[in-house]
Amino acid sequence: MNDEVDLSQGKSVGDLGHEALWLILHTLIAIAIFAVVIGIMTLFQPNPDSSSPKLLATLLCFLVPMIGGYIVARIRKDVVASWVWLSALFLFAVVCVWVLDLPTGIGLCEKCGPVRKLTRTFFEFNNGSGLMGGDGVLVGTWLPLSIIAYSLGARFALRPNN
Repeated sequence: MNDEVDLSQGKSVGDLGHEALWLILHTLIAIAIFAVVIGIMTLFQPNPDSSSPKLLATLLCFLVPMIGGYIVARIRKDVVASWVWLSALFLFAVVCVWVLDLPTGIGLCEKCGPVRKLTRTFFEFNNGSGLMGGDGVLVGTWLPLSIIAYSLGARFALRPNN
């Protein structure tokens, strides 16, 4: 029985390094698209207490990077673009650990358990936890959502029937 498994699929170290660099580049492209969406939303100065602009931003943080990922993948024909969701997963895990490590206090999810702390920080528009200076949705939800959407757009572009 062969105990040595070749996970590189016959690729050289240079090829794997090239793919890793493109993964980082595609992640940075997804983040840049996200920054443009947030920048445009900020120009309109939405009401921070209203949930409508936040829902619109959530929709835009999904659709615009998906379209961007589709376009980039159609131009480059690079399968690595569809793996960018791994960066989003890693980012979300790091931000979750950060939020769980933040101290609580009056007005900052004082008696919340870990799950409640995360859900109020990332997924509640009107009654957030107050942790991360109120930017939990921005960093913990919209950014990973944008990176995942970029990956989905790339996957749609790279389907065999396209």
